[in-house]
Amino acid sequence: MALADKISPAPREVRIAGAITALPGLALLAIGVVLAVAYLGEAPEGRNNIYAEVGYYLVLGAGVLACAIGLLLGKTWARSPALVVGLVLAGIGWYATGPSHQPGYGVPIMIAGALVVVLLFRRPSRAWVLGQREGESEEEAARRGGAEGRAADREHREHDEG
Repeated sequence: MALADKISPAPREVRIAGAITALPGLALLAIGVVLAVAYLGEAPEGRNNIYAEVGYYLVLGAGVLACAIGLLLGKTWARSPALVVGLVLAGIGWYATGPSHQPGYGVPIMIAGALVVVLLFRRPSRAWVLGQREGESEEEAARRGGAEGRAADREHREHDEG
C-alpha cells in the first residue's frame, strides 16, 4: 500500500485535484505578499485600499489552500468548494484566452480548472464522497446517508470494538 493511501482515504483522483487546487491558493498568497512588500513603508495616500487588497488576497488564498489540503487529506467537505474553484479557474482561463488575447496564460489556467472539475466528478471521486460500498449503487449509498452513513458505520464499529 502506498504512503498516500495510508495518509488519505481519498482516491487518487481526489488527491490530484487537491494538488491542482493548491496552485491558485499559493498564487493568491504570493500576490498578497508581493503587494504587501511592494507598498510596505509607503504613505497610504492614494493607495489607502492596498491593505484591503492585501487582506483579500491572503484570506482568499488561505481559503483555497484549505480546500486543497482538505482534498489531500481526504475530507469530503472540501469537494464542493474545490469544484467552485475549478469552475472559476476555467472561467478565468477562458477570459484570459479569448477577450484578453493572452492564450499563453489562459489555456493552462483553463485546463487546470477543467481538470479539477473532471477529476472530482469521476466515478471513484463520487463513490468516495457518497461513502459508497462495494457493489452498492450511488442511489443506495445516497439513501443510506452517503458520507454521513459511512461516519455512523465507523462510529458503530469503534463502539463495538471498544
